[in-house]
Amino acid sequence: MSLAQSPAATIKSYRGKLPLSIITVLVCSFAIIALLYTERLSSLSSGSIFKLSSCPKRNHIKKSKNKTAEQNIYNTEIDDRFDFDPEECNVVNGKWVFNSSIKPLYSDRTCPYLDMQVSCVKNGRPDSDYRHWEWQPEDCTLPRFNPELALKKLRNKRLLFVGDSLQRGQWQSFVCMVESIIPEDKKHFKRGRSHTVFKAKEYSASIEFYWAPFLIESNSDLQIIGDPKKRILKVDSIEKHAKHWGAVDIIVFNTYVWWMSGIRLKTLWGSFANGADGFEELDTPIAYRIGLKTWANWIDSTINPNRTRVFFTTMSPTHTKSIDWGNKDGIKCFNETKPVTKKKHWGSGSDKKMMSVVSDVVKKMKVPVTFLNITQISEYRIDAHASVYTEAGGKVLTEEERADPLRHADCIHWCLPGVPDTWNQIFLAHL
Repeated sequence: MSLAQSPAATIKSYRGKLPLSIITVLVCSFAIIALLYTERLSSLSSGSIFKLSSCPKRNHIKKSKNKTAEQNIYNTEIDDRFDFDPEECNVVNGKWVFNSSIKPLYSDRTCPYLDMQVSCVKNGRPDSDYRHWEWQPEDCTLPRFNPELALKKLRNKRLLFVGDSLQRGQWQSFVCMVESIIPEDKKHFKRGRSHTVFKAKEYSASIEFYWAPFLIESNSDLQIIGDPKKRILKVDSIEKHAKHWGAVDIIVFNTYVWWMSGIRLKTLWGSFANGADGFEELDTPIAYRIGLKTWANWIDSTINPNRTRVFFTTMSPTHTKSIDWGNKDGIKCFNETKPVTKKKHWGSGSDKKMMSVVSDVVKKMKVPVTFLNITQISEYRIDAHASVYTEAGGKVLTEEERADPLRHADCIHWCLPGVPDTWNQIFLAHL
């Protein structure tokens, strides 16, 4: 066949076909109609079918002709995370992002309410990167902690943190983040053996901490017994502590690390007067469940949910086995300076059985309890513990003790400022 074709043949070849320009117009028209239809379906799905509240998107970052080419390189990405909504955003999914421009709202030299146990810089910690990581959820933007907003939300209210030394760290973090904007004559602080109170007079607000490491009563509440084998838990009794929790507007509980002694726990029903014959040894998860049920029963029978909001801070992970994050030559959390980057990292310092106990108990309660789920986000932060920059027996570790991290490194408590500030960032976003 000849490469050249007659006009008749050319006309014949187009018979039954549309010109390319018309096809293009039709395709584009159908695409626009489909896009509008899809957006309409999306609107219906998010609004009427699933009954989800709307998620306002952040403004897309666009290129600007007035900016340099170098700047435009960083402005081509679109951030489609929505504004934080506790009903919509699973804050657990995300990553720690280093931001050297972040300046903590306080330091252990400026806030007078920090214990030596968590005052790492004052105790000689030389590095500072651990203070410049911010948690970035995948789906939403977590608002920065705003001290003025926090105090406005607490106006005429009592906020009470209840639990162990880790909960005390969260309380100290909260107090330190708000106290710097309060004039000296407008704040008051009273430290007690079990109950400590900070007051912001101008706001008629109090931020309090109550020491109850098991929540329920034990023989190691005030006169702390160092040997876990000698501790006895009164698993059916909470009133001795709970009588101090009344007339509170917001209450945040936690209890975990004191239960994790690695041995069976001595539990008691009735009076301590029964002595050695009165207790029974139980596996930790069983004792934990009984103790939490006692706590839950008190909440359900005492708390008015129209007056008081109840929160529960999930377990704070410990980092005592460097093999957990692949550092075979490491000594616990000693000398770690960066977070773990492996997604969903989970170490041996967080017990999922214990987490499930909390979940099982809370879901059967009548009074709503909001979880502050800090476990996964804290699992990554092997770099942020007090380590050897802490105290023991009321004294800062000596150089000799620091040289023996296997024995003395504290990989349970967190430096402040540090990770508990992020816990409170999440907490404030839920208030």
